[in-house]
Amino acid sequence: MLRFIIALLFVILFLILSLPIQGIFYLLGKNEKWKHKIDMASLRIVQWAFKVVTFIAGVRLIETGRENIPKDEAVLYIGNHNGFFDIILTYAHVPNLTSYISKLEWSKVPLLPIWMKRLYCLFLDRGDARQGLKVILAAIDLIKRGISVFIFPEGTRSKDGQLHEFKKGSFKIATKSGCPIIPVTITGTAECFENHLPRLTPGVVTIDYGKPVRISELSQEEIKHIDIYVHDIIEKKLKEPA
Repeated sequence: MLRFIIALLFVILFLILSLPIQGIFYLLGKNEKWKHKIDMASLRIVQWAFKVVTFIAGVRLIETGRENIPKDEAVLYIGNHNGFFDIILTYAHVPNLTSYISKLEWSKVPLLPIWMKRLYCLFLDRGDARQGLKVILAAIDLIKRGISVFIFPEGTRSKDGQLHEFKKGSFKIATKSGCPIIPVTITGTAECFENHLPRLTPGVVTIDYGKPVRISELSQEEIKHIDIYVHDIIEKKLKEPA
């Protein structure tokens, strides 16, 4: 319980004390030549904060397959979703600007949306199909601008630890933009928090980045069922011995 309280206090202090930084970034951002530098500075600041939370929680990360992430192009990360730390750990280690598609409820947390919007996060109302389409179109535009997108296409975290069906609409981001898909297989995050609420529990989390799935290299049948194709890659990885 103590770890949770310390982590929560750190997040609250970070959100409050970083407000002047946001003001500086806002002023500098009016000059287009500063925009990319501000974006990268924002990314590194938030990554640092997430790494501090990881340290407080006592979570140890084991990553494999980082060499599979292209260095010179935006990608669509597709990951399985078991716990809150899926977001913290993946975002803390993405190499370049990455937009996360988050549920609408996160936009209502005080101060947090300031950083999320600065880092191009998109908020999805899961009960509004029209708004969902707008989010997908916005994500496609981000990809074309060189900003990667990370989505958990199960729609919500798995409460039974099983990999559930992927929502097919998520994959339009790749099929319409032509960007590579990086399958991301995550294990251990539920044990860090959700399985022991409200305690943060030290543990080991593994994240594996699979080889890029390129739409141009798939058959028409594979593209038609791209959700199942990527689902099977992650499911196979989850079944491998630890």
